[in-house]
Amino acid sequence: MANRTSGFWPVFLSTFVTIFLAELGDKTQVTTMLMSAESKAPVVVFLGAGLALISTSLIGVLLGQWLSNRVSEETLDVCAGILLVLISIGLVGDIFGS
Repeated sequence: MANRTSGFWPVFLSTFVTIFLAELGDKTQVTTMLMSAESKAPVVVFLGAGLALISTSLIGVLLGQWLSNRVSEETLDVCAGILLVLISIGLVGDIFGS
């Protein structure tokens, strides 16, 4: 079994860095940039985008908590790995299939 990091700061920092890097340059960031440019209301776009990202993160946290109470950690790890492999295969298929 993997050694899990515990404590507020290690969990906070690993979550922040992981999500920050995953979100850089993705379609959400590009869409937010375009909406800000078109609307000429960057503060309103920031507030709307921020609330949307907080809401989706809340859904993820609540679903993760619900799953962790019903499914073993090992099963979650295997399922996450399988899901990532399937997503990767789909992305590679999109690259070579277009």
